[in-house]
Amino acid sequence: MGLELAVEAGELTARLVDFESESGEEGPLADAIEEATRGLGYLSVHRDGNAIVARTELGRERRVVLAGHIDTVPIADNVPSSARGGALYGCGTSDMKAGVAVQLRLAATVPAPVMDVTYVFYDCEEVDSHRNGLLRLSRNCPDKLAADFAILLEPTDGVVEGGCQGTLRAKIRAQGVRAHSARSWRGRNAIHEAGGILQVLRDYQARQPEVDGLGYREGLNAVGISGGVAGNVIPDECTVTVNYRFAPDRSAEQAADHVRDLFCDWEVEIADMAAGARPGLGDPAAKSFLAAVGGTPRAKLGWTDVARFDELGIPAVNYGPGDPMLAHTREEHVRLAVITACEARMAAWLRG
Repeated sequence: MGLELAVEAGELTARLVDFESESGEEGPLADAIEEATRGLGYLSVHRDGNAIVARTELGRERRVVLAGHIDTVPIADNVPSSARGGALYGCGTSDMKAGVAVQLRLAATVPAPVMDVTYVFYDCEEVDSHRNGLLRLSRNCPDKLAADFAILLEPTDGVVEGGCQGTLRAKIRAQGVRAHSARSWRGRNAIHEAGGILQVLRDYQARQPEVDGLGYREGLNAVGISGGVAGNVIPDECTVTVNYRFAPDRSAEQAADHVRDLFCDWEVEIADMAAGARPGLGDPAAKSFLAAVGGTPRAKLGWTDVARFDELGIPAVNYGPGDPMLAHTREEHVRLAVITACEARMAAWLRG
């Protein structure tokens, strides 16, 4: 099954959704995107695994990246797609095959943009970060991603979202002394000791800083707890797993230090962390993009791959059709009018 790029963006979204492409199974969709972009004739196309990079080579003064992932979370009986009430339903409609459809439509309908464009379609965004196709591209062929500005077409419901939060996961361990539960006074219950960890979380006042003019809201929450040996044993260890979503005015290392300070009475293990990205709205390309698409920008509350572009020194924003609140749900859908509007605004910007 191929892709016909001459159809409207809503219909193209439906055809993309009907390609089942759970993370790790993107091959057939990647094949179709590669064939469609090569068929345009005026793009240089590079493939790395199931990631496709298609570039104009017009010698323009500036270059922009338009990026989107082609994988989805596991299907929830919501493929093939279906249209009703002015919306398209199905796995990946919002997150983020509507955005990918816009990318493909722009590639097909704006052959001579006022700036060179790199279209990036990548795999494995919805799984562990080490498998991420954009990360792989940044390591294998960073020159293919070089640009002055980047737009990640993640679902934002047609509103520019600047930067993204960082995220950190830590394991906080309370220690006790193991004993027989019939003689509990001879031990110290680590699960009971973990009450102090939970109290720190209950008392925590999350920051709401303004970063480059956008308001972020942090969060520090327990997301898991484990402990216990057997039904007749006083446990000597209990671990509370904590997730910290931090504003991009803090580095990942500063966020880790903050967590260690908060839980200084316990053993703290930083399990994983990823830095956020500042909004970057002061960049000239970002300003012109914002002027073209309109609206009031807001902070991205969550982590996205704009952080990877930030690591490459490329200012980036999130902008795409689809409501992020619907991502990964059984009733995931996207309003067709938002897809059309997003394509029209971006096309006008690329045409100058």
